Amino acid sequence: MSLKKESRTDVQFHLAALRGDCARLRQLLDTGKVHIDSRDRDGTTPLILSAAMGHADCVQELLAQGADPACCRTTGTSALFFAAQGGFLDVAQLLLDAGAAIDAPSTDGGTPLFVACQCGHLPVVEELIRRGADVNACMKDKAAPLFIAAQNGHEEVCAALLAAGARVDGARADRATPLWIAAQCGHDHVVRALLAAGAHVDQLRQDGATPLFKAAHKGHSAVVVELLKYKPNLGLLPNGQSALHGAAMFGQLSCVKLLAARSPPRLRNAAGLTALQAAAAARKADVVAYLKRLGHT
Repeated sequence: MSLKKESRTDVQFHLAALRGDCARLRQLLDTGKVHIDSRDRDGTTPLILSAAMGHADCVQELLAQGADPACCRTTGTSALFFAAQGGFLDVAQLLLDAGAAIDAPSTDGGTPLFVACQCGHLPVVEELIRRGADVNACMKDKAAPLFIAAQNGHEEVCAALLAAGARVDGARADRATPLWIAAQCGHDHVVRALLAAGAHVDQLRQDGATPLFKAAHKGHSAVVVELLKYKPNLGLLPNGQSALHGAAMFGQLSCVKLLAARSPPRLRNAAGLTALQAAAAARKADVVAYLKRLGHT
Protein backbone atom coordinates (compact mmCIF):
# COMPACT_ATOMS: atom_id res chain seq x y z
CA MET A 1 0.00 0.00 0.00
CA SER A 2 1.51 3.30 -1.06
CA LEU A 3 0.69 6.08 1.39
CA LYS A 4 1.20 9.77 0.75
CA LYS A 5 2.76 11.98 3.37
CA GLU A 6 0.27 13.45 5.86
CA SER A 7 -0.48 17.15 5.73
CA ARG A 8 -0.53 19.24 8.88
CA THR A 9 -4.33 19.21 8.77
CA ASP A 10 -4.33 15.42 8.45
CA VAL A 11 -2.18 15.20 11.57
CA GLN A 12 -4.62 17.43 13.46
CA PHE A 13 -7.49 15.30 12.21
CA HIS A 14 -5.86 12.11 13.46
CA LEU A 15 -5.02 13.71 16.80
CA ALA A 16 -8.63 14.78 17.32
CA ALA A 17 -9.78 11.22 16.58
CA LEU A 18 -7.23 9.81 18.99
CA ARG A 19 -8.23 12.21 21.77
CA GLY A 20 -11.96 11.78 21.23
CA ASP A 21 -12.46 15.46 20.35
CA CYS A 22 -15.66 15.20 18.32
CA ALA A 23 -16.11 18.95 17.97
CA ARG A 24 -12.64 19.31 16.47
CA LEU A 25 -13.31 16.43 14.08
CA ARG A 26 -16.41 18.20 12.76
CA GLN A 27 -14.55 21.49 12.52
CA LEU A 28 -11.76 19.96 10.44
CA LEU A 29 -14.15 18.07 8.20
CA ASP A 30 -16.10 21.29 7.60
CA THR A 31 -12.96 22.94 6.19
CA GLY A 32 -12.95 20.50 3.29
CA LYS A 33 -9.19 20.13 3.67
CA VAL A 34 -9.16 16.60 5.06
CA HIS A 35 -10.29 13.30 3.65
CA ILE A 36 -12.53 11.30 5.96
CA ASP A 37 -10.29 8.24 5.52
CA SER A 38 -6.91 9.98 5.49
CA ARG A 39 -4.11 7.57 6.45
CA ASP A 40 -0.89 7.85 8.37
CA ARG A 41 2.30 5.95 7.44
CA ASP A 42 0.85 2.72 8.94
CA GLY A 43 -2.43 3.03 7.09
CA THR A 44 -4.31 4.12 10.20
CA THR A 45 -7.45 6.17 9.62
CA PRO A 46 -9.25 8.47 12.08
CA LEU A 47 -12.00 5.85 12.42
CA ILE A 48 -9.45 3.22 13.45
CA LEU A 49 -7.94 5.59 16.01
CA SER A 50 -11.29 6.49 17.57
CA ALA A 51 -12.37 2.85 17.63
CA ALA A 52 -9.12 1.76 19.27
CA MET A 53 -9.58 4.33 22.03
CA GLY A 54 -13.27 3.57 22.57
CA HIS A 55 -14.55 6.99 21.51
CA ALA A 56 -18.06 5.94 20.48
CA ASP A 57 -19.26 9.48 19.73
CA CYS A 58 -16.37 10.07 17.34
CA VAL A 59 -16.90 6.71 15.68
CA GLN A 60 -20.57 7.53 15.20
CA GLU A 61 -19.74 10.95 13.75
CA LEU A 62 -17.09 9.59 11.38
CA LEU A 63 -19.38 6.85 10.14
CA ALA A 64 -22.20 9.35 9.64
CA GLN A 65 -19.86 11.48 7.53
CA GLY A 66 -18.89 8.52 5.33
CA ALA A 67 -15.87 6.89 6.97
CA ASP A 68 -15.23 3.44 5.54
CA PRO A 69 -15.30 0.70 8.20
CA ALA A 70 -13.45 -1.60 5.79
CA CYS A 71 -10.25 0.46 5.90
CA CYS A 72 -7.34 -1.43 7.46
CA ARG A 73 -3.82 -0.67 8.60
CA THR A 74 -0.90 -2.17 6.72
CA THR A 75 -1.13 -5.10 9.17
CA GLY A 76 -4.67 -5.83 7.97
CA THR A 77 -6.21 -4.71 11.26
CA SER A 78 -9.50 -2.83 11.03
CA ALA A 79 -11.45 -0.49 13.29
CA LEU A 80 -13.56 -3.47 14.42
CA PHE A 81 -10.40 -5.41 15.27
CA PHE A 82 -9.23 -2.66 17.61
CA ALA A 83 -12.67 -2.14 19.14
CA ALA A 84 -12.81 -5.87 19.91
CA GLN A 85 -9.29 -5.81 21.33
CA GLY A 86 -10.20 -2.96 23.63
CA GLY A 87 -13.48 -4.54 24.71
CA PHE A 88 -15.53 -1.59 23.46
CA LEU A 89 -18.92 -3.21 22.84
CA ASP A 90 -20.71 -0.01 21.88
CA VAL A 91 -18.07 0.83 19.28
CA ALA A 92 -18.10 -2.71 17.90
CA GLN A 93 -21.88 -2.53 17.53
CA LEU A 94 -21.67 0.79 15.67
CA LEU A 95 -19.10 -0.63 13.26
CA LEU A 96 -21.03 -3.85 12.67
CA ASP A 97 -24.21 -1.86 12.05
CA ALA A 98 -22.26 0.15 9.47
CA GLY A 99 -21.24 -3.02 7.62
CA ALA A 100 -17.80 -3.79 9.06
CA ALA A 101 -16.61 -7.23 7.95
CA ILE A 102 -16.96 -9.40 11.04
CA ASP A 103 -14.24 -11.90 10.13
CA ALA A 104 -11.78 -9.62 8.33
CA PRO A 105 -8.36 -11.12 9.16
CA SER A 106 -5.10 -9.40 9.97
CA THR A 107 -1.96 -10.47 8.13
CA ASP A 108 -1.40 -13.29 10.64
CA GLY A 109 -5.00 -14.47 10.25
CA GLY A 110 -6.39 -13.04 13.47
CA THR A 111 -9.98 -11.77 13.36
CA PRO A 112 -11.82 -9.45 15.75
CA LEU A 113 -13.10 -12.56 17.56
CA PHE A 114 -9.53 -13.72 18.18
CA VAL A 115 -8.46 -10.58 19.98
CA ALA A 116 -11.69 -10.35 21.97
CA CYS A 117 -11.05 -13.94 23.10
CA GLN A 118 -7.40 -13.26 23.83
CA CYS A 119 -8.27 -10.33 26.07
CA GLY A 120 -11.26 -12.01 27.72
CA HIS A 121 -13.87 -9.48 26.59
CA LEU A 122 -16.92 -11.73 27.01
CA PRO A 123 -19.64 -9.21 25.99
CA VAL A 124 -17.80 -8.49 22.74
CA VAL A 125 -17.22 -12.20 22.14
CA GLU A 126 -20.94 -12.88 22.64
CA GLU A 127 -21.92 -10.05 20.31
CA LEU A 128 -19.56 -11.20 17.58
CA ILE A 129 -20.85 -14.76 17.89
CA ARG A 130 -24.45 -13.53 17.79
CA ARG A 131 -23.68 -11.65 14.61
CA GLY A 132 -22.19 -14.72 12.94
CA ALA A 133 -18.44 -14.63 13.58
CA ASP A 134 -16.68 -17.85 12.63
CA VAL A 135 -15.77 -19.58 15.90
CA ASN A 136 -13.54 -22.04 14.05
CA ALA A 137 -11.55 -19.54 11.98
CA CYS A 138 -7.82 -20.21 12.14
CA MET A 139 -4.71 -18.07 12.27
CA LYS A 140 -1.73 -18.96 10.10
CA ASP A 141 -0.48 -21.36 12.78
CA LYS A 142 -3.96 -23.02 12.77
CA ALA A 143 -4.84 -21.78 16.26
CA ALA A 144 -8.56 -21.09 16.61
CA PRO A 145 -10.33 -18.68 19.02
CA LEU A 146 -10.91 -21.48 21.56
CA PHE A 147 -7.18 -22.17 21.67
CA ILE A 148 -6.46 -18.49 22.32
CA ALA A 149 -9.11 -18.25 25.03
CA ALA A 150 -7.84 -21.43 26.71
CA GLN A 151 -4.25 -20.23 26.57
CA ASN A 152 -5.21 -17.05 28.38
CA GLY A 153 -7.39 -18.75 31.00
CA HIS A 154 -10.75 -17.25 30.00
CA GLU A 155 -13.22 -19.93 31.11
CA GLU A 156 -16.43 -18.04 30.31
CA VAL A 157 -15.16 -17.16 26.85
CA CYS A 158 -14.33 -20.82 26.26
CA ALA A 159 -17.85 -21.76 27.33
CA ALA A 160 -19.39 -19.25 24.92
CA LEU A 161 -17.25 -20.55 22.04
CA LEU A 162 -18.08 -24.19 22.81
CA ALA A 163 -21.79 -23.40 22.98
CA ALA A 164 -21.49 -21.79 19.55
CA GLY A 165 -19.90 -24.89 18.01
CA ALA A 166 -16.17 -24.40 18.51
CA ARG A 167 -14.25 -27.65 18.00
CA VAL A 168 -13.07 -28.73 21.44
CA ASP A 169 -10.01 -30.54 20.05
CA GLY A 170 -9.22 -28.11 17.22
CA ALA A 171 -5.43 -28.25 17.11
CA ARG A 172 -2.71 -25.76 16.28
CA ALA A 173 -0.20 -26.69 13.57
CA ASP A 174 1.98 -28.44 16.17
CA ARG A 175 -1.07 -30.54 17.18
CA ALA A 176 -1.47 -28.78 20.53
CA THR A 177 -5.15 -28.54 21.47
CA PRO A 178 -6.95 -26.06 23.74
CA LEU A 179 -6.70 -28.64 26.55
CA TRP A 180 -2.98 -29.07 25.96
CA ILE A 181 -2.25 -25.36 26.11
CA ALA A 182 -4.52 -24.79 29.12
CA ALA A 183 -2.73 -27.63 30.95
CA GLN A 184 0.69 -26.21 30.13
CA CYS A 185 -0.36 -22.76 31.33
CA GLY A 186 -1.86 -24.06 34.58
CA HIS A 187 -5.47 -23.00 33.97
CA ASP A 188 -7.19 -25.75 35.93
CA HIS A 189 -10.65 -24.15 35.65
CA VAL A 190 -10.34 -24.12 31.85
CA VAL A 191 -8.98 -27.67 31.85
CA ARG A 192 -12.01 -28.78 33.87
CA ALA A 193 -14.43 -27.14 31.42
CA LEU A 194 -12.72 -28.54 28.33
CA LEU A 195 -12.65 -32.07 29.73
CA ALA A 196 -16.34 -31.80 30.60
CA ALA A 197 -16.98 -30.73 27.00
CA GLY A 198 -15.31 -33.90 25.71
CA ALA A 199 -11.70 -32.87 25.12
CA HIS A 200 -9.36 -35.83 24.50
CA VAL A 201 -7.30 -36.19 27.66
CA ASP A 202 -4.29 -37.78 25.96
CA GLN A 203 -3.98 -35.57 22.89
CA LEU A 204 -0.32 -35.57 21.82
CA ARG A 205 1.54 -32.52 20.65
CA GLN A 206 3.99 -33.25 17.84
CA ASP A 207 6.80 -33.72 20.39
CA GLY A 208 4.92 -36.67 21.92
CA ALA A 209 3.89 -34.95 25.16
CA THR A 210 0.37 -35.11 26.60
CA PRO A 211 -1.45 -32.44 28.64
CA LEU A 212 -0.69 -34.45 31.79
CA PHE A 213 3.02 -34.57 31.05
CA LYS A 214 3.19 -30.80 30.51
CA ALA A 215 1.16 -30.04 33.65
CA ALA A 216 3.30 -32.43 35.70
CA HIS A 217 6.64 -31.11 34.56
CA LYS A 218 5.47 -27.50 35.01
CA GLY A 219 4.25 -28.25 38.53
CA HIS A 220 0.57 -27.44 37.93
CA SER A 221 -0.83 -29.80 40.55
CA ALA A 222 -4.42 -28.51 40.31
CA VAL A 223 -4.39 -29.32 36.60
CA VAL A 224 -2.98 -32.78 37.30
CA VAL A 225 -5.88 -33.39 39.70
CA GLU A 226 -8.41 -32.53 36.97
CA LEU A 227 -6.69 -34.65 34.32
CA LEU A 228 -6.43 -37.69 36.58
CA LYS A 229 -10.23 -37.80 36.81
CA TYR A 230 -10.27 -38.78 33.12
CA LYS A 231 -7.83 -41.69 33.37
CA PRO A 232 -4.93 -40.29 31.30
CA ASN A 233 -2.00 -42.38 30.10
CA LEU A 234 0.45 -42.81 32.97
CA GLY A 235 2.82 -45.02 31.00
CA LEU A 236 5.69 -44.26 28.68
CA LEU A 237 4.83 -41.58 26.08
CA PRO A 238 6.19 -41.10 22.57
CA ASN A 239 8.51 -38.42 23.99
CA GLY A 240 10.30 -41.16 25.92
CA GLN A 241 9.06 -40.12 29.34
CA SER A 242 6.05 -40.67 31.61
CA ALA A 243 4.21 -37.91 33.44
CA LEU A 244 5.87 -39.07 36.66
CA HIS A 245 9.30 -38.85 35.06
CA GLY A 246 8.50 -35.32 33.95
CA ALA A 247 7.49 -34.25 37.44
CA ALA A 248 10.43 -36.05 39.07
CA MET A 249 13.11 -34.65 36.77
CA PHE A 250 11.92 -31.09 37.32
CA GLY A 251 11.51 -31.45 41.06
CA GLN A 252 7.75 -30.92 41.08
CA LEU A 253 7.08 -32.71 44.37
CA SER A 254 3.38 -31.83 44.57
CA CYS A 255 2.80 -33.48 41.20
CA VAL A 256 5.04 -36.44 42.08
CA LYS A 257 2.84 -37.05 45.12
CA LEU A 258 -0.27 -37.12 42.92
CA LEU A 259 1.26 -39.43 40.31
CA ALA A 260 3.60 -41.79 42.15
CA ALA A 261 0.98 -44.07 43.71
CA ARG A 262 -0.85 -44.38 40.38
CA SER A 263 2.17 -44.92 38.12
CA PRO A 264 4.17 -48.12 37.49
CA PRO A 265 6.99 -47.86 40.09
CA ARG A 266 9.67 -49.49 37.95
CA LEU A 267 8.79 -47.87 34.63
CA ARG A 268 11.94 -46.78 32.80
CA ASN A 269 12.19 -43.84 30.42
CA ALA A 270 13.94 -43.82 27.07
CA ALA A 271 17.26 -43.35 28.88
CA GLY A 272 16.62 -46.47 30.95
CA LEU A 273 15.97 -44.60 34.20
CA THR A 274 13.16 -45.01 36.70
CA ALA A 275 11.49 -41.88 38.02
CA LEU A 276 13.59 -42.09 41.18
CA GLN A 277 16.79 -42.47 39.18
CA ALA A 278 15.82 -39.57 36.92
CA ALA A 279 15.19 -37.39 39.96
CA ALA A 280 18.54 -38.44 41.45
CA ALA A 281 20.34 -37.59 38.20
CA ALA A 282 18.68 -34.16 38.27
CA ARG A 283 19.64 -33.72 41.95
CA LYS A 284 16.06 -33.39 43.17
CA ALA A 285 16.69 -34.68 46.69
CA ASP A 286 13.18 -34.12 48.06
CA VAL A 287 11.65 -36.11 45.20
CA VAL A 288 14.19 -38.90 45.65
CA ALA A 289 13.43 -39.11 49.37
CA TYR A 290 9.68 -39.20 48.78
CA LEU A 291 9.87 -41.92 46.10
CA LYS A 292 12.13 -44.04 48.31
CA ARG A 293 9.58 -43.85 51.12
CA LEU A 294 7.00 -45.20 48.67
CA GLY A 295 9.24 -48.09 47.78
CA HIS A 296 10.31 -46.86 44.34
CA THR A 297 13.75 -47.88 43.15
